[in-house]
Amino acid sequence: MQLALDGISKKVGSETWLYEMSLRPQSGAVTVLLGATQAGKTSLMRIMGGLDAPSGGKVLVDERDVTGRPVRERNVAMVYQQFINYPSLTVRQNIASPLKLRGEKNIGERVQALAEKLHIGMFLDRLPAELSGGQQQRVALARALVKNAPLILLDEPLVNLDYKLREELREELGQLFAAGDSTIVYATTEPGEALLLGGYTAVLDRGELLQYGPAIEVFNFPSSIRVASAFSDPPMNFIKAARAAGGVQLAGQVPVPLVLPEAAAAGAADITVGIRASSLRLQCREGDIALHGKVQLAEISGSDTFVHLGSGIGGLVAQVTGVHHFEIGAALALYFTPSTAFVFDAAGDLLLAPPQARTH
Repeated sequence: MQLALDGISKKVGSETWLYEMSLRPQSGAVTVLLGATQAGKTSLMRIMGGLDAPSGGKVLVDERDVTGRPVRERNVAMVYQQFINYPSLTVRQNIASPLKLRGEKNIGERVQALAEKLHIGMFLDRLPAELSGGQQQRVALARALVKNAPLILLDEPLVNLDYKLREELREELGQLFAAGDSTIVYATTEPGEALLLGGYTAVLDRGELLQYGPAIEVFNFPSSIRVASAFSDPPMNFIKAARAAGGVQLAGQVPVPLVLPEAAAAGAADITVGIRASSLRLQCREGDIALHGKVQLAEISGSDTFVHLGSGIGGLVAQVTGVHHFEIGAALALYFTPSTAFVFDAAGDLLLAPPQARTH
């Protein structure tokens, strides 16, 4: 199934919820809608599913205009943040319900097979209230997936689960999506989820579609500071800089040997250097640039330590491998290799991306 949004927009009263945009989620693949809360993900998804009509533009399915056609007339499966199950039906009956409505055959086999894949096969004869939150969300996911609908919409389906459950279900969903041929649209605020699920990513911010393409391409080549901000966790470090002879000079008179594209040489002097937190290190290598500051916070997350530094060029955050302990206020140097830096122009558009990110 080919879904296409052609110049759609959404206004509610005097407020614009979605600015005019066009988007064609890849058929038979996963498209992640990535953005912060109120970026427009849910509004866009409701228009895709037929729950809301756009204020302008068209929704096309296989080139047929379905704008304004209600959800009951479309073959769509949807899963929300809050898991919704029929409380008086067993898990087996919950999963089977959409198949029974369509009068399909081999219902029992299909329910059993999907329940096993989602690790809820042993709970089929229980009521939803007897299950944990994670198990109940698996039931809601199974009921949506068993329909084998050509379009499946998932609106932050894992957001209310704990970290471990989210990790488990992400991997399982990735495998399930890869095995099917449905067009999947998956909304999330988490960049890691977009990368883990693979496929394609559409970055949204304040109702605008900023960039769309293969997830790894958007991650490696964010078209602007706004995209880089949305597609970095922890946030990318942005440092004010200026063009200088032999490269770039960071605020604080720190020279960085970067060769900017020739076309950018005549632009405004003010630029911004972006450095991912994972590109900052505690150890210096040959050719590295040092950034000095004082420790404001150090937090351990799994096998990584996140170090927050206050410096003369602004706040910095580094994601370093291993468990490290630092005294608050202690002087510390962080190092990065110039070739790992991004450069954005005065308007915030990408000028230069790290060469190792290139896939061609």
